[in-house]
Amino acid sequence: MKGHDFSRAVRIGKRWVEGLQPLDERSWRRNFQRLKPRRMGRIEGTIKVVPFHTICLLGQHESADEWPGLELHFRGAKGLGTMILPLAKVAEVLGFGEAVSDRAVKGCVIDSRRIERDQLFFAIRGTRHDGHDFVGSALERGAAGAVVERSFRERFPVSLHPQLVPVVDTTKALQELSRYVRRQWGGRVIAITGSMGKTTTKEMIASLLSTRFRVHKSQGNLNNHYGLPLTLLGLESSHEVAVVELAMSAAGEIARLAEIAEPDVGVVTNVAPVHLEFFDSVDSIARAKRELIENLVHRNGKPTAVLNFDDRRVRKFAGGFDGKVVTFGLSEGALFRGTNVRLHDGGSRFLLAGPDFEGEFTVPLPGAHNVENALAALATAIACGLDAGDLAPALAAFRNLAQRTEIFTLPGKITILNDCYNSNPRAMERMIETLAAWAGAKRRIVVAGEMLELGPTSPEWHRQMGRKVVECGIDGLVAVQGDARFIREGALEAGMDPARAVFFPNAPEAGRYCGSLLEPGDVVLVKGSRGVNLESVTELLAKPIAHPSDACHEVPERMV
Repeated sequence: MKGHDFSRAVRIGKRWVEGLQPLDERSWRRNFQRLKPRRMGRIEGTIKVVPFHTICLLGQHESADEWPGLELHFRGAKGLGTMILPLAKVAEVLGFGEAVSDRAVKGCVIDSRRIERDQLFFAIRGTRHDGHDFVGSALERGAAGAVVERSFRERFPVSLHPQLVPVVDTTKALQELSRYVRRQWGGRVIAITGSMGKTTTKEMIASLLSTRFRVHKSQGNLNNHYGLPLTLLGLESSHEVAVVELAMSAAGEIARLAEIAEPDVGVVTNVAPVHLEFFDSVDSIARAKRELIENLVHRNGKPTAVLNFDDRRVRKFAGGFDGKVVTFGLSEGALFRGTNVRLHDGGSRFLLAGPDFEGEFTVPLPGAHNVENALAALATAIACGLDAGDLAPALAAFRNLAQRTEIFTLPGKITILNDCYNSNPRAMERMIETLAAWAGAKRRIVVAGEMLELGPTSPEWHRQMGRKVVECGIDGLVAVQGDARFIREGALEAGMDPARAVFFPNAPEAGRYCGSLLEPGDVVLVKGSRGVNLESVTELLAKPIAHPSDACHEVPERMV
């Protein structure tokens, strides 16, 4: 057991064996049967050797018929098999050669306020806080150790040095350790990126795959150079698939995240004019998103690229890709194509046509863009070996995160479409179209927040949204904050009555106005960039109604 990196191992007789690889599905079905876990402090079981000397270990509670003459025994902590690393092993992985404590590390954090006993604290230098200022308190609260910059270690008493792992850059150290854990775990990683819809698509993929596999996923939108490593460091030996989200704020960042996660499957939802403050064109955004496909790994055979066929830029990612290409979309030519899309009971219904399969599906989210997200998830799940016919109930039961096409009803049958988590021109257009198609509405009203980080093109993009409001026959417009005033200008230029288009400099004022504006039967879309804080509008409108979705998780920086 010495030096083993996870909470269980396999042995032949008295010799422990490491570096185990998971079986593929066919071998699993041929060789293994599921057993009930034994009620004991530690789990023990038996698996058999697969022909051709392949040694395999699946889940904590999985076993097989005994192989004549040879048994492989495994044992592990009762429960989920949380990753456990000795601090000395962490130091070795991070290139520190001096002696440190051999205390077991049970998880990693970058927020000292959330430290739990035996976790490892990474002291990250942020824009507002320096994690090194909180190393002492983290150790006092029971941290197994801390990863710090080299110069910082000398500030502490020598007696505490065994608990400190000094490195050149703590952020890079966090990433390096997470890649090591990902490699030791060795399972399938599915990575999702795109200009919009990636969090919803990630949640859908994880939900569908969970019908067969033990799935680990990014929480909320933990998708950047901090969030992705923390996600990977949460892997447990019982997990069979990891579903992660990758975002960026500059070229090269997706490539770096892919180097850390080493995904076998890459999903690209779309490319759109978002955050143009950081890119000179949409084509530049596309080149950056393509980095995911360029960095997929050949771990157990060729990798798989799941691409939006409707997006001409994303469709081109298939060119030169040495792997399997799976396409999805609403247009003819997509391998998994959605047709006959229609609103249904606050969600969407559509017909899925794929290779040797055709069936109807329901997703409890409105709009063609959410059908595209569902198509991406279905295509991914089927590419991972799930049967299309078994996925309809899981998709129909899908529950999204808060503030992402969240629907709730106020007294008087006033319907709120709460999509205020973030926004960009393409996403705003899609939601305006969804509102316009909403059946039975007395009035359709858009509360449109500013779309941030669009650079010098921002005024024109906002004016286009105003024209879109009029084009779709929307009855009222409430524009909120900054450049959103150009949404009102665009609407007025397109012929909207000035009495039906107003602008407010902040969300609280807009919320108070909306509270007096709404009438029974109204349907209201609330959408804007994260920095506009339009949740204050929905909170004012919804009181005392509780939001039905889970709380959302944020990352230290906004990413695309």
